[in-house]
Amino acid sequence: MASVLDCVTDKVTRQERLTRDDAVALFATGELLRLGRLAHRVKQARWGNRAHFVLNRQINPTNVCVLSCKFCDFATKRGRSNAYEMTLEEVFSRCDSGIREVHIVGGLHPDWPWSYYLDMLNGIKARVPQVQIKAFTAVEIEFFSKKFRLPIEDVLRQLKAAGLDALPGGGAEVFSERVRKALFPFKIGAPRWLEIHKAAHRLGIPTNATLLYGHMETHEERVDHLLKLRELQDETGGLMSFIPLAYQVGKTRVVERQASAVEDLKTIAIARLVLDNVPHIKAYWVTMGEEIASIALSFGADDIDGTIGEERIMHAADAAIPVRQTREHLVQLIRASGCVPVERDALYNVREVFENGPTTCLSATPPPPGFAGREPHASVGTASSRPGGGGANGGVAYAGVSNGS
Repeated sequence: MASVLDCVTDKVTRQERLTRDDAVALFATGELLRLGRLAHRVKQARWGNRAHFVLNRQINPTNVCVLSCKFCDFATKRGRSNAYEMTLEEVFSRCDSGIREVHIVGGLHPDWPWSYYLDMLNGIKARVPQVQIKAFTAVEIEFFSKKFRLPIEDVLRQLKAAGLDALPGGGAEVFSERVRKALFPFKIGAPRWLEIHKAAHRLGIPTNATLLYGHMETHEERVDHLLKLRELQDETGGLMSFIPLAYQVGKTRVVERQASAVEDLKTIAIARLVLDNVPHIKAYWVTMGEEIASIALSFGADDIDGTIGEERIMHAADAAIPVRQTREHLVQLIRASGCVPVERDALYNVREVFENGPTTCLSATPPPPGFAGREPHASVGTASSRPGGGGANGGVAYAGVSNGS
């Protein structure tokens, strides 16, 4: 009798899409290495042996937030001892010419005017015009729309005119009304998140997508989340990457233990197989840790994010990883996994390839595929120190302002 992986391998070879039942069954499989090999073959068919990273700087302008999500260790209220608010000059001081991407996400501040956000983007572009800005999750875009009484399209148009290049993927959490009502009832759900990303795509703003896993969600809910993203990409083609984010237990302790390395790797591999129309799958070293992120490059991931600079959100939840990394360290990390390091920018244009040492690329790769229509399904090519935790509900506290790249 054929196993689930036999059936899935046949489907992938025939370039058939995986169904919900297929994906749910893959989460239950005990054949982890075989699952990883299949996802790696699909990744290699698209990207060969390359793995991407970016010289970026994350900026979290404030942790003051009007929301109070149960899984968030980052957000606080104004007047508390741990509250902070950056001035524009403090934001600008964190941007320099040595980076390619500025990633901006933060709390939903109750008092800042609309001009603060526009002046922030305009100021960054004036000081470092070559830097691309990836900023503001769908949750933040919705907040701006309501607070400043602007249609979503107008919010996005004004941000784009001020210098916005792309939206991060945060705020998606997991597309489950059951989980939303339990953990973040005042935050937008799947329909609004998807609507905002569709609006961005219509305006030519590429975006990313995340999944927060390892808390109270089920495997079925993870799969439903992936399928909603696949449907969005079929319609718009505007997603550049998918980033699974492992919940950090921190002080919120929705669950007692971080998701296991097995869960991390399964989630990466299944995402690569299900999301046949999303170009990039990211192994986010900030939540996975360096070792698992490196292994994930052989389980379907083709990107490990970037240098970060200063990350506050996951570290507020006691993420046990460095605050930043150097370019050289990321190159070494990728090489240790057996891949060729490729430095990119925020839009996945290739900037430098490190084959036998740095080789500057004279031409960039095209912008995200998608705006010219959905890519064909990935075909199969030639194969070439985390503590354990529970299964679907094994835990590790993601902060509610959605740090996803």
